[in-house]
Amino acid sequence: MTKVSSKNKQWLSGNEAIARAAWEAGVTVASGYPGTPSTEILENLCTYKDVYTEWAPNEKVALEVGMGASFAGARVLVTMKHVGLNVAADPLFTASYTGVRGGIVIITADDPEMHSSQNEQDNRHYAYAAKLPMLEPSDPAEAREMLKKAFEISEEFDTPVLFRTTTRVAHVKGLVATGKRKKGPVAVAIEKMPAKFVMLPGNARMRRRSIAERMEKLAAFVETFAANRIDKGDKKIGFITGGISYLYVKEAFPKASVLKIATTWPLPFNKIRDFAAQVDEVVIVEELDPFLETHIKAAGIACTGKDKIPAMGELNPFIIKKALGQETGDIFAPVDIPPRPPNMCPGCPHRGLFYNLAKYDVFIAGDIGCYTLGFLPPLSAMDSCVCMGASIGVAHGMDKALGDKAQGKTVAVIGDSTFMHSGITGLVNMVYNKSMSTVIILDNRITAMTGHQANPASGSNIMGEPANAINLTELCRAIGVKHVRTVNPHDIKECKKVLTEEIDRPETSVIISLAPCVLLPEERKRPKIPLTSFVDNCTGCGTCVRLGCPAISWVPLTAAEAKKMGKKEKQKGYARISAEMCNGCGQCLAVCKFKAIGKAEDAK
Repeated sequence: MTKVSSKNKQWLSGNEAIARAAWEAGVTVASGYPGTPSTEILENLCTYKDVYTEWAPNEKVALEVGMGASFAGARVLVTMKHVGLNVAADPLFTASYTGVRGGIVIITADDPEMHSSQNEQDNRHYAYAAKLPMLEPSDPAEAREMLKKAFEISEEFDTPVLFRTTTRVAHVKGLVATGKRKKGPVAVAIEKMPAKFVMLPGNARMRRRSIAERMEKLAAFVETFAANRIDKGDKKIGFITGGISYLYVKEAFPKASVLKIATTWPLPFNKIRDFAAQVDEVVIVEELDPFLETHIKAAGIACTGKDKIPAMGELNPFIIKKALGQETGDIFAPVDIPPRPPNMCPGCPHRGLFYNLAKYDVFIAGDIGCYTLGFLPPLSAMDSCVCMGASIGVAHGMDKALGDKAQGKTVAVIGDSTFMHSGITGLVNMVYNKSMSTVIILDNRITAMTGHQANPASGSNIMGEPANAINLTELCRAIGVKHVRTVNPHDIKECKKVLTEEIDRPETSVIISLAPCVLLPEERKRPKIPLTSFVDNCTGCGTCVRLGCPAISWVPLTAAEAKKMGKKEKQKGYARISAEMCNGCGQCLAVCKFKAIGKAEDAK
């Protein structure tokens, strides 16, 4: 690594380091879709001059934008989380054939342990399947250096480059050397290259040969790539590892010999053979699937891995040391802490919708977003959640499978950003194939779950500048939905009325649940009049508690305490509202039948 004086170093997260590296590498176009743990890359990159950045409606579009910019000659960064690469897989595999003009680096941010994801797929397999090189850094400093190298590899070998991070690498912070911006390729004119960019079968067959040649050249390149290095040490056990697992191994076995793999694909098999010959036993340490292990064993190199190291969840030094039968006294063991289930914020508009929806005997197909928390008690108002945009297709499929046997309508629940991402085509299918399901679009005016990023329906772009806001009502009607209703989910009574009418309607209908996220800056500035509970009036019915609002707590009572308070001895408790947490949304006020909730001044 290049030695740089401390004045040229910054304390950066992995995502911040990647953004800095993209700017230094001369990137001029960047596109992506927000998704933890990748989101902060573009949020930081958009603050640098001379780089056009955007949030695309989905990852497929982001990669297609990147390919277009590359075809024009620009250096391009495309960002997404691991499941986003599934959405972008169609252009990804063809991008391997077309190659590049300006370098393309595609960030795939994997999420072992599923901290904020519906699965923990291992995207190293994409590199092998799509025949693309993949680089994998271990820390923020390495992320900066390696990303800059990735652009050079992309242009030298005429290929997109996959760049894999994981949650820990993305969010951990460290000292990172910084440099000046390099002038990258400049898109000054269109150069038509149909034989390279038009993937008709005849051209694609020729490009397929180019891929084979490219992989041969890359296989030779990785053998001398400096980031694939050997840390010499005790030869009893030799570890082969990469990414964040390298740091875990170094902490657990600081004196061991380690082969650090930076080029996840293709692998430096000659270097691996040389390393294996130097140690008594080879142990592969990698998070999730036995990717390295499978390919190394296939090359005829003896090793062990997943027979000892867990194949699920995140690793850490304690797990690795324990898995190999070593004493763990010098490494902190994980601490058991009480579970703290996630919850919607006080005043969240989704709560009012789900509170009502839970009362209907319908199958509720859910989707990806904050509102997925509607699955949890006490709301318990979600019956499936597959992937971005799937709720609409699931509801339609169930509707068609059950036909006249359906014991009630199927309902799809989807957020505004998710609807823009991949819900529109599902709704087109519903209308085209005459579904009887109801689609509820939870429009809180922002992409909330990943940290309030703009989307095509929110009215601003990644820079915070005004942008055209898609009118969801007009869009749904243009698709062919005849019945489109808008409700305020805080209005419990009106919301229930509209739900009843549309769920009973024997054709496709859409309800737009419209209310802004309570964490939006403008909502935070709004004067709040918190509510309070009037304990004397509370009968302990628990209706307000079943909203699941964090501002409402249940205070249990013994028979003696109830009697002392002048209540019926059988009353088990009462509800209490925290003035500090209450947002004043009024949902609890709407459901209370005993005048036990109101403004503080109303108590007199």
